[in-house]
Amino acid sequence: MKKCPKCGQTYTDKDLNFCYNDGELLSYSLDETPTRTYSQSEDPPPTEFMGSARVTRETGWNPPQAPPVVWQGNQADQINTPFSQFPTQVAPTQTLAIVSMSLGIASLTIGWCCYSGFLIGPAALVTGFIALAQIRSDPLSNGGKGFAIAGIATGAAFLVLCLLFIIIYGFALAFS
Repeated sequence: MKKCPKCGQTYTDKDLNFCYNDGELLSYSLDETPTRTYSQSEDPPPTEFMGSARVTRETGWNPPQAPPVVWQGNQADQINTPFSQFPTQVAPTQTLAIVSMSLGIASLTIGWCCYSGFLIGPAALVTGFIALAQIRSDPLSNGGKGFAIAGIATGAAFLVLCLLFIIIYGFALAFS
């Protein structure tokens, strides 16, 4: 029999663990405590006997000796810098040169649409000349000379082709 310590309700179901009224954990009554008895058909759990405790030799223990030091030559001449960084080389920036080349290609390809190349072509020329000036002044930190020249060439090519187109169109209108 189990009893609720909060409300005093008693239950006969041995598998019930909580009170139906208030949800409190049920406890066994004092006269009845759960014990497990083994029947004749059921074997009790086996008893294992452990050996004696491990015996260690507390006295006379010597720590292991350090391995022999390997001779490494004359180290007095060498400067030891164990945490130095490896030498690195920074790649030169090519941003302005690539922008010039991109603008020049854009002026040749999409510059004919609404004559937007009249804005893109000169921008390619200006950025290309600025990039070449930066490359000449500091070649270690600025690169992309080929990209800058390509941007200048394509921007100028658009302007020349557009100017040639306007002249031919003007002659065609004048003589027709």
